[in-house]
Amino acid sequence: MSDYQFYEVVKQPPVAWVYLNRPDKKNAMNPPAWKESIPIFEDLDQDKEIRAVVISGRGPCFSAGIDLIGMSGEMPELMESGQTGGVKWDLLKKIYAMQEAITCIERCRKPVIAAIHGHCIGAGLDMSTACDIRICTSDAIFCLKEAAVGFVADVGVLQRIPQIVGQGYARELAYTAKQFDAEKARQMLLVNEVFDDYKTLMEGAETLAGQIAENPPIAVQASKDVLNYGVGRTVDEGLKYVASISASIVPSKDLMEAIAAFSEKRKPVFTGE
Repeated sequence: MSDYQFYEVVKQPPVAWVYLNRPDKKNAMNPPAWKESIPIFEDLDQDKEIRAVVISGRGPCFSAGIDLIGMSGEMPELMESGQTGGVKWDLLKKIYAMQEAITCIERCRKPVIAAIHGHCIGAGLDMSTACDIRICTSDAIFCLKEAAVGFVADVGVLQRIPQIVGQGYARELAYTAKQFDAEKARQMLLVNEVFDDYKTLMEGAETLAGQIAENPPIAVQASKDVLNYGVGRTVDEGLKYVASISASIVPSKDLMEAIAAFSEKRKPVFTGE
């Protein structure tokens, strides 16, 4: 377990659990939330014992979104009366940094599951769309909130959610900023599965992470890499890329182990080599 101000990280190889851990504020994302995610996911990316990651929230919900008051001191440019080019230039760099705090989840080679309960609002939804898979409880409430408070969502959700739910739903959610429930989220394929309560949600997340972790990590991580690369590219571009990846990882010790285990009628033990 590592000490962070906003997150709690629990490693239980082969799975790591990353908790948004500001329950008294409904896990509203304050400055540490935007700074700590980067080293956390860099570490998980490099840790060979970790093969899957689950993100969840402590307390009543996944996240109520960005902590606007808490972030105001970090971004004084928003309230600057003289909106000169220099002020805008400084703000741009800070937006880039916040984007990186979400993109680092997508970039992590290990598959990441978002286990969502309660509210998943604004920045919480942004974070969940950077994950590979989303599951939730029946009481989950989602909202692409930014337009309702005068912002354009600028840290990745508008780029990622159309890839998940399609342009029609994505535009509806972005323009109306309306809340929607777990059943609607499942209908539009934002979440893969809905669980009755938090306990069964976390059990489901553990089962899913375990199923991922049982497979050869090189193959799983290469699959994530290829899927990420394919977003926004043609099938032909994707085929050329996956050919290069496949040629790079085959053969592996894990492939030999899979063949041996099959012939010996036993469960394979993969090492990621």
